[in-house]
Amino acid sequence: MIHMRTNEFYGKYDVLRNELKKSGAVVEMAESSSPLTAVWSNNGGFEWEGKHPDLQAEFATIWVTHDFGKTIGWEIKEGRDFTRGFATDSAALIINEAAIKFMGVEDPVGMTMRWGGKDYKIIGVIKDMLMESPFKAVKQTVYLVDYNNVNWIDLKLDPNYSLTEAVAKAEQVFKKVLPNVPFDYQFTDQEHEKKFATEVRIGRLSAIFAVLAVLISCLGLFGLASFVAEQRTKEIGIRKVLGASVGALWRLLSRDFVVLVMVASVIAVPLSYYLLSDWLSAYDYRTEISPWVFVFAVLGALAMTLATVSFQAIKAALMNPVKSLRSE
Repeated sequence: MIHMRTNEFYGKYDVLRNELKKSGAVVEMAESSSPLTAVWSNNGGFEWEGKHPDLQAEFATIWVTHDFGKTIGWEIKEGRDFTRGFATDSAALIINEAAIKFMGVEDPVGMTMRWGGKDYKIIGVIKDMLMESPFKAVKQTVYLVDYNNVNWIDLKLDPNYSLTEAVAKAEQVFKKVLPNVPFDYQFTDQEHEKKFATEVRIGRLSAIFAVLAVLISCLGLFGLASFVAEQRTKEIGIRKVLGASVGALWRLLSRDFVVLVMVASVIAVPLSYYLLSDWLSAYDYRTEISPWVFVFAVLGALAMTLATVSFQAIKAALMNPVKSLRSE
């Protein structure tokens, strides 16, 4: 995305688009009134047949060029995209799915909306695109064609080129067509990623504290296993003398710890599910909590417990019973 900060950008759309596509670095180019990760304009005053008189009809409003849909890859659900072959598209609208729900209509294609004293015909409906906050539902949005009311250039780079090579080729074209304008660009995915900075930070801190909690727990288990093995030294010696195998003694010493882990899991899993579900419910777009997450967590806890306890259990099981019983 390139912000059109000076007037030198305007009137150069066709030249830029043709040169960029000719260079091979760019698959498609368009212009828009908002960046792809934000909405800069919201307007009210829209009217349509069947609109409730008390409804405050405010829509996110984005002006675009004809090639916007092809550039960003929006998905047409009903109707058609903007087309250069239709002169009437200067008075046409494309709306998103959220707009259909907001308007309360079932078949919007072909409908007329009035705004600013002018009638616009709805020619298409697109799948909702997340442009603003990822933590709120997509707002009802209308798209209009206007080459004069745009502020951003949107480029779809050719994936057959490396990112560095594609950007370098695009920069050469911009320096040729707009020699006095700095080539200042942003990547859409990076700008969108910035919106998750807080969640990423929380995730990293949670991972660090989880690792610390596991390490401390394993140290505690190791110490407890050592204490239990020491307390049951003579019992282990007697069992060995009576023919108990190393595997049987390992199961004897590990069984209590496995039971404790299972009891802890029975308490922790429902509580974790409730807290996670409550946290995720605050987001309009969220992942589903798979039961396999908890299955793997319990299995992981059991594996770490057995790995920690087994060292002391096997060490005690392999001990010569003569040493533990020599004082008897």
